[in-house]
Amino acid sequence: MSKDLKAEFWSQLKDVRAGLLAADGERPVPMSPQGDAEEKAIWFITAKGSAADRAAVSGGEASFHVADSKAHLYANVFGKLAVVNDSDKLDELWNAFAAAWFEDGRDDSAVQLVKFTPHEAEVWSGDGGASFLYEIAKANLTGDTPDVGEHGRVVF
Repeated sequence: MSKDLKAEFWSQLKDVRAGLLAADGERPVPMSPQGDAEEKAIWFITAKGSAADRAAVSGGEASFHVADSKAHLYANVFGKLAVVNDSDKLDELWNAFAAAWFEDGRDDSAVQLVKFTPHEAEVWSGDGGASFLYEIAKANLTGDTPDVGEHGRVVF
C-alpha cells in the first residue's frame, strides 16, 4: 500500500456523518461517529438503555460499518464499547446531530457517552472525484480493473 491506510481512515472518518453500529449481535442502528485518532477511539452519543449503551455497559464487542461516498471511506470496524461518564468530553463532542435526539439537549438525563475502541478494520479509501471517474472510464475501455483507491486490513 502506498498510503498509510490507518491515517487515511482517521482523516476521512472526520467527514462521515453516519454509519451503522451493531452492538453485541443486535441489529445495526445508524449512529453519528466522532473519530479521535489521538485516543484511537470513535465516540458516540447515545441514549441510556439503547443497544449501544447496553453493549457498552457489558463491555461488549461491536462493529461499525461505514459506506460514505462523500467522505470517500468504506470500512468494517471491529472493537469494544465502553460507557464513559466524562462531562468535559461530552461537552467537547456535543453537537447539533446529538441535540436533535434529546428533548432537554445536553442536560437530558438520557444522554450517554459511549467509547468504541477499534481493534481492527477492513478499509477501502479513495480520493473520489475526477480520478475515480477516469479509472472507471479507463477500465471500461481496457477491461482492466479500476484503481480507485487503497484497500486493506488495519490493526489499531
